[in-house]
Amino acid sequence: MIDAAPEMVSFDPDSPPTRPDDWKEALFVPGGGYPAVKAALEQRRRTRGPQKTPKKVPTTIRFDADVLQGLRATGKGWQTRVNEAMREWLERRG
Repeated sequence: MIDAAPEMVSFDPDSPPTRPDDWKEALFVPGGGYPAVKAALEQRRRTRGPQKTPKKVPTTIRFDADVLQGLRATGKGWQTRVNEAMREWLERRG
């Protein structure tokens, strides 16, 4: 960390001035240091942002073990695919 008065910091003409929008995603970590910054970034990654509309509603559903195993075996996004399959089933019933 450089403890210099602002007038002692040299100006870089190749570096454009920052705008407020440049700082909207900034993360302030009191005390700083690599471990604190790393922990703060990991915490931010675990936090979900706002959902796209329409919002999903958490629920509980019971599947036979072999059905659930088969669904999970299809890989990432299996819950979305189940949701799409249920929507198609409802439309066909309509």
